[in-house]
Amino acid sequence: MLKTILIVGTGGFLGSVARYLTQIIVERWLHSSFPWGTFVANIAGCFIIGLVFALSERGNLLTPEWRIFLTVGFCGGFTTFSSFAYNNLTMLSENNLFQLFANVGMSVFLGVFAVYVGIVTVRLIYS
Repeated sequence: MLKTILIVGTGGFLGSVARYLTQIIVERWLHSSFPWGTFVANIAGCFIIGLVFALSERGNLLTPEWRIFLTVGFCGGFTTFSSFAYNNLTMLSENNLFQLFANVGMSVFLGVFAVYVGIVTVRLIYS
């Protein structure tokens, strides 16, 4: 159990650092009131988790330790649903309804689509 906790914690640490750097880089590149840094992290995290689950289906390509490190640890630290919720509440309180609905709609649709693309990518490579 302690080994698993350390694996998840290490993945979460690295995912959180990657999320922070992603947000800084994206927001420096795209100057906007829209939360692009959070959006990019969430979509990238969805793609990564799709890749990991598809690789896990391939049998021995990922050990259970790598799977939990990447999904629960890294993706859990990297994706930013709490920030997503806060950004949306802020947009709602500022009456930025177009941005609110754009962020929610695009995040959900593209998040699900990114998971699918991750799975298809692995299936194409290993077919």
